[in-house]
Amino acid sequence: MKRLGWLIPALYILFLMLPIYWLVTMSFKTTNEILGSFTLFPQSFTLDNYITIFTDPTWYWGYFNSIIYVSLNTVISLAVALPAAYAFSRYRFLGDKHLFFWLLTNRMAPAAVFALPFFQLYSSVGLFDTHLAVALAHTLFNVPLAVWILEGFMSGVPRQLDETAYVDGYSFPRFFVKIFMPTIAAGIGVTAFFCFMFSWVELLLAKTLTAVYAKPIAAIMTRTASTSGYELGLLAAAGTLTIIPGAIVIYFVRNNLAKGFALGRV
Repeated sequence: MKRLGWLIPALYILFLMLPIYWLVTMSFKTTNEILGSFTLFPQSFTLDNYITIFTDPTWYWGYFNSIIYVSLNTVISLAVALPAAYAFSRYRFLGDKHLFFWLLTNRMAPAAVFALPFFQLYSSVGLFDTHLAVALAHTLFNVPLAVWILEGFMSGVPRQLDETAYVDGYSFPRFFVKIFMPTIAAGIGVTAFFCFMFSWVELLLAKTLTAVYAKPIAAIMTRTASTSGYELGLLAAAGTLTIIPGAIVIYFVRNNLAKGFALGRV
């Protein structure tokens, strides 16, 4: 029984890691080898797929574009969600619970519902095919989630902290930035992680609202078809590289993810 205690989780983790392993090994194969035979390891090891990505401006600018609008979205979402979450956690007003629930309903709606309205709106105001267009579109989904998570963390901070700061002569902006935000730093980190991950993996809005200059890597990966079919090795290499930013973010917030999933109430 003791062996089963570690064997079952180990098998489960192995099962979860199998697609990632397969993706990485495919990135070092040629498309002909991928289609021609079933191999656990590359028989003709090649770096051509990665060389193409790092030398072709279309590919590496796709990564830069994605990082730019994801970073913009994360900053905007946090800047809007922090004061909103503070208001929900500290004040009671008419319709506060209904407003809080309404925010969450925005998060529940599928992105496809907003693709056409956003396209027409941003085309008319000159924001189409810009990083800001995608960043603002993603805030529709990230701000409600950020408010929900941050409100849980803020509600766990005693109100006496606010009162003590005001007695000591702190203005609200100074108190919020220098005292309150460091107190919920873990919550801010976890919220930034969720905002980053949603914006990084979202494809529909990012593809609809861009054309050339701000095209994200996810949209570029859908355009690898040629006369001989899809370049599977190149797709695998691009997919492998898209995992790295998320893995880096997870590494920095790994100790606080449990609190994030529990909305700060653990």
